[in-house]
Amino acid sequence: MASVKEMRDRIKSVDSTRKITKALQMVAAAKLRRSTEAAQNARPYAQRMAAVIANLAAGVSGDGAPKLLVGTGSDQKHLVVVATSDRGLAGGFNTAILRAARERIRTLIAEGKDVRILTVGKKARDLLRRQYGDRTVATFEAGVPSLAVAQPVAEKITELFEAGEVDVVTLVFSQFKSVVTQTPTVRQLIPAQIGGDAPTVDLKGAAYEYEPDEGAILEILLPRNLTVQVMSAMLENQAGFYAAQMAAMDNATRNAGDMIAALNLLKNRTRQAQITKELIEIISGAEAL
Repeated sequence: MASVKEMRDRIKSVDSTRKITKALQMVAAAKLRRSTEAAQNARPYAQRMAAVIANLAAGVSGDGAPKLLVGTGSDQKHLVVVATSDRGLAGGFNTAILRAARERIRTLIAEGKDVRILTVGKKARDLLRRQYGDRTVATFEAGVPSLAVAQPVAEKITELFEAGEVDVVTLVFSQFKSVVTQTPTVRQLIPAQIGGDAPTVDLKGAAYEYEPDEGAILEILLPRNLTVQVMSAMLENQAGFYAAQMAAMDNATRNAGDMIAALNLLKNRTRQAQITKELIEIISGAEAL
């Protein structure tokens, strides 16, 4: 059994850990509000752009349709973009994203597809490197989500697509639902999915003529929409990360408190047993005299 001094040292160590987890919980809670607002503010813009693209795509067909909209006509070469956070200490947040990504990759490989991987975030890079390092074509850090951070990712995706190295691009990230719910989501970026959750544009019977034509406008909008989709996913990830970290650090703080209480009880019992043993020895010695 550990001595009283060893237990005191252990209690002190656990208490230091509890202070760290409490501080991380407070930092995550402070950043969660701003991150949630940023993710929610980005959704209407992304949905409105999707609605505009859907409206334009309705007037485009055949050879005049942009490749980002209709694809290459093949689905043999796949690029899976996996977006996680740069840091851990967030419970199963990153693990859930990587589980969904691995499931998607394994399914495509089992179907005989040529799969390549692009990672956004240090956790995705580090945890996929061992298993799929030979399939990784590029890695990016998540950093602070912004257009400046998302643009290089979108440009790399476009570069691979235009070079004929990929036919289908899929993005795996975590969609922020609430403080307690973050849902791993798989979204197809190329060919662009038209409709879905995009709001319907009510033209109220009006007929629009576009100048330049729909195809030319889509050639400009689709690359921008790709950047917006990547940035929106990064914002959703950031909000989900801080929510998961806040919950994880709250649980860790509570567990540390419970451990300290249990150690204090054990320390007091051990100290009481030592005192009782010393008293018995003193009394036995006195009676022997």
